[in-house]
Amino acid sequence: MEILNKAMTNKKERPIRVVQFGEGNFLRAFVDYMIDIANEQGKFDGDIVLIKPISFGSLDSFHRQDCQYTVSLRGMVDGEAKILNRQVTSVADAVDAYEEYDKYMGLAEIDTLRFVVSNTTEAGIVYDAEDKFELNPPKSFPGKLTKFLYHRYETFQGDMDKGLVMLPVELIDDNGIMLKKCVMQLIELWNLGGEFRTWVEEACVFTSTLVDRIVTGYPRDTIEEEWKALGYEDRILVTGEPFALWVIESPKDISGELPLPEAGLPVIFTDNQKPYKQRKVRILNGAHTSFVLASYLCGNDIVKQSMEDDDIRNFMTKIIFDEVIPTLTLPEEELKEFAEAVITRFNNPYVKHALLSISLNSVSKWRARCMPSLLGYVEKFGKLPAHLTFSLAALMAFYHGTEIRDKALIGHRDGQEYNILDDMEVLEFFRDNCEKDSRVFVESFLGNESFFGQNLNQVAGLTDAVTAYLEDIKTNGMRAALCKIS
Repeated sequence: MEILNKAMTNKKERPIRVVQFGEGNFLRAFVDYMIDIANEQGKFDGDIVLIKPISFGSLDSFHRQDCQYTVSLRGMVDGEAKILNRQVTSVADAVDAYEEYDKYMGLAEIDTLRFVVSNTTEAGIVYDAEDKFELNPPKSFPGKLTKFLYHRYETFQGDMDKGLVMLPVELIDDNGIMLKKCVMQLIELWNLGGEFRTWVEEACVFTSTLVDRIVTGYPRDTIEEEWKALGYEDRILVTGEPFALWVIESPKDISGELPLPEAGLPVIFTDNQKPYKQRKVRILNGAHTSFVLASYLCGNDIVKQSMEDDDIRNFMTKIIFDEVIPTLTLPEEELKEFAEAVITRFNNPYVKHALLSISLNSVSKWRARCMPSLLGYVEKFGKLPAHLTFSLAALMAFYHGTEIRDKALIGHRDGQEYNILDDMEVLEFFRDNCEKDSRVFVESFLGNESFFGQNLNQVAGLTDAVTAYLEDIKTNGMRAALCKIS
């Protein structure tokens, strides 16, 4: 079978406008996919060069295919399960920053270059005071970027029109602000001078972004079938869901230079991404955290199965529409539209998202994702949100276990063991307290400020309500207790 290549895709050569630190699945199925559509529609006209920013790994698969690859999006579209395949032709090259250092640094000299995309994991945007300018390349991603920018600054003799726009997608708050802070610290550490510092401040733009798409990666288990269906071999094929959202917060308006919305793509330019992050965390992530533990104890194993369970689906939709959305600041219709998209995503028949995987670190997740909605609801309406309150009791029931084995607390469902994974402090708390009197247990849990940052027993009626729900779960089982409030 023929390997995918430029001749097969009829690749059009375009000016290099984007360098991308990271060649992984997410960027290729998200950013590069969007740029490819904008190119096809004549809105962008720019190619991408991928940079491998770490010393291990190989780019052989990319070069073998001339950096051409397939994105296969699978999920519910207009009420139907669909597979949407696209050959992405907008990646011109892939460069190893270590093995091809000179070629890598030469990218900074390209006149048409404007954008720097990165996904170097959450640990990538960190200031390393031990990093050195003399290294080829520096160890850290901010170090690599700083030296790259300095080379561009020198190449074009400080031309203010040759600055770059940084588009980090690492999953940390204010990723662009944090990246710029690291770069500025390295400029100081490496004594690169005030004029360069001014160029970075005034000629370059550091955006902070929020990204959303489930990317399931390379379908290793079914790859032979995939190739047969496509009619060619593709060893860097990447799968994901159809839904996508890219929110770009920028101190300067760059929408004219990156006209992705004009190509019909789900990109929002804003000067404040926080309402969109709040929407995602409270609705998407909050829904996950609030229903998965109850759903697992009701006998379900994956998200799709949960959505086919009327009791769980009703419980989740009431949390989202009745208890979370009323506490948010974006327009109600916009919030409801996002919520419907979330429910569609949960129904994706191509994604088998295990509830036990989502259950990891549920105590800290509940604090970040659900607690603000519960407290916001109480503040706004002067009463407890019943379903979010029940989700606390469901969490406590899920975390019931008296034995820690191999760094997991051992829970039981219908006589079968399951692993509860969290920080050891959390696991030890539940091991030591879960079989105490329900009210004592609830008071200890809600009063643990290391878990919640405050004493939740002070929320009027919460201790009584959680205790009553937990007793009902213990006495009658999760499903019977849940159905009483659904």
